[in-house]
Amino acid sequence: MTAERLSFPRHYARTQRFTLGIPKAFTIAPEGDRLVFLRTRSGTDPVSALWTLDAAAGDERCVVDPATLLAGGAEELSQQERARRERAREAGGGVVGYAADRALHMAAFALSGGAYVADLRGDDVRALPTAGPVVDPRPDPTGRHVAYVAGGALKVIGVDGSGDRALAEPDGQSVTWGLAEFVAAEEMSRHRGFWWSPDGERLLAARVDESPVQRWHVADPANPDAAPVVLAYPAAGTPNAAVQLFVLALDGRRTQVRWDLERLPYLATADWSERGVLISVQSRDQRTWQALEVDPDSGETRLLVEETDEAWVENVPGVPAWTQAGALVTVADRDGDRRLLLDGEPVTPAGLQVRGVADVDGDTVLFTASTEPTEVQLLALGPDREVRPVSDQPGVHAGRRRGGLTVMASQSLEWSGTRVVVLRDGAQVATVASRADEPTLTPKVTLLRAGQRELRTALLLPDDHLPGSRRLPVLLDPYGGPHAQRVVAARGAFLSSQWFADQGFAVVVADGRGTPGRGAVWERAIHLGVAGPVLDDQVSALHAVAEQYPDDLDLSRVGVRGWSFGGYLAALAVLRRPDVFHAAVAGAPVTDWALYDTHYTERYLGLPAEQPEVYAATSLLTDAELLERPLMLIHGLADDNVVAAHTLRLSSALLAAGRPHTVLPLSGVTHMTPQEVVAENLLKLQVDFLHQALATPRRSA
Repeated sequence: MTAERLSFPRHYARTQRFTLGIPKAFTIAPEGDRLVFLRTRSGTDPVSALWTLDAAAGDERCVVDPATLLAGGAEELSQQERARRERAREAGGGVVGYAADRALHMAAFALSGGAYVADLRGDDVRALPTAGPVVDPRPDPTGRHVAYVAGGALKVIGVDGSGDRALAEPDGQSVTWGLAEFVAAEEMSRHRGFWWSPDGERLLAARVDESPVQRWHVADPANPDAAPVVLAYPAAGTPNAAVQLFVLALDGRRTQVRWDLERLPYLATADWSERGVLISVQSRDQRTWQALEVDPDSGETRLLVEETDEAWVENVPGVPAWTQAGALVTVADRDGDRRLLLDGEPVTPAGLQVRGVADVDGDTVLFTASTEPTEVQLLALGPDREVRPVSDQPGVHAGRRRGGLTVMASQSLEWSGTRVVVLRDGAQVATVASRADEPTLTPKVTLLRAGQRELRTALLLPDDHLPGSRRLPVLLDPYGGPHAQRVVAARGAFLSSQWFADQGFAVVVADGRGTPGRGAVWERAIHLGVAGPVLDDQVSALHAVAEQYPDDLDLSRVGVRGWSFGGYLAALAVLRRPDVFHAAVAGAPVTDWALYDTHYTERYLGLPAEQPEVYAATSLLTDAELLERPLMLIHGLADDNVVAAHTLRLSSALLAAGRPHTVLPLSGVTHMTPQEVVAENLLKLQVDFLHQALATPRRSA
């Protein structure tokens, strides 16, 4: 069956939302002459291969083809690797991650539980004789050794396969070395647990003890003979894993890194560069953040900078870091703007909201930032401390830089997919081809600033709709929560929304208070209350769009759908504003915030014991008796992020209150819903439910 014959839902599912075939995970050689990346062979192939590109000639070469290494066999994943991929939202297979030495001569990667090394300048790919299953193999910067995690132990082996040994082994059943704990990987974007020294003689390693963490059991009711997965899940107000750092030498010496663990228990970032060891740590209430310099010989730490905030201090990607000249790079909120700082001095202008630091190349800082929140631009701060644009078109841009070479990945409303170009001195020298499929529909997006708050809002109408010809039922399609946007200047962000529109809806997508890109005051408006502001802003956006398009939107038929926080928002909408919303589809919703994890929940709501009224006011369970509109709840029973107990408890409360509703349990499905048939039919089932609930005519899917 060719892609052209597939329905959109099947095509959308098979291509993993049209992300397969897009190059990603770039590493650049220090001379800026070569780069390495991951990419699947086609837009429907879920297996990533490892590729190199000669920046001067523009020639690509496949270095590692997983199909060849596996000889046609199926990939086998350990429970630890499955959990790591779930935290990283990695739904594909094959070489999903790799690490390279400093010269970019060799790379190490895991495949089906084994550790491999690849010569990036030749054709040699070898399996290392490790006892698996292996997680996160990483070569040292000099290319002599590979460190990896197996069975909770941090081990090291020579690249020639000799000298395999453990540097640190678990000293308890709940102890692991070299892995990120749950909240670090899920909420802090720290997916690593060890870092090599520049000379390849020592490692900085995290020791994680999960014994304080409560145990939950994620069962598979469809297979009662299978034992439940035991999950150490730190729900709000309960103990976290105990995380310590050690410097481990290859000769067996061990030195503990010392900081105020009781006051600052969260390890947010760590790095070991030529300038030394740099870590950032955070308090449990997240109101204090520190950048610390570590003496790897003694384990002593020195405070470099401390940031505090009455609500929370944001963990910004890519910082802290050092420039070659020794300036400390951080990002902090100053006068309502998120600013890039060098040695504590703001170096970006007011009104520019920094999103993250991509790379520090010598004394040049590559970073992303926004003046208009629907766009993310790529910029560079030079040694002269002048900010210059790297991207020069509207859209959403990201990049990497090393050796004066920049790789920029761009999305836009003007084209589908992601375009990747290679730049030197501002001029394009090469492209990295995308092999993603072309979607069979083209979103027709109208971006608006809705209401007094100028809520960034998108309106999508059916492809065949003539403005003013008829009033359409409305579907709100938000995420609506912190740390994520739905309204961005990228065509790919609206593919599923356009499909819903083509089924006969006017689709409205709005980003309200709490979403990123509009400064600290905007983000912190949800502090100690994630329900009221986000719901009010969805209502405001809906009414503002209806005022502007009175002949196209029918406010007597309004549905809402969402997943995760968006699922919470959808259920919240029909429970608390049935005067506005007439039906909802809530996928994997958080229904009781006391059941969600510490780092995320406590940032916005505080501790349950200290803020019981806040948790009560944001819970959906106490609102069950208010339901008077059709509600469909969807949840993967294998979800270990928002566990299925959220939906089951809300369903029980609704049943106790005598409120009819629909529950769709998904056996074996996690928070990502990567299975093709599941992902396809979820779209179809949702649109069928909405048509029936809103009494609207069906169209062909």
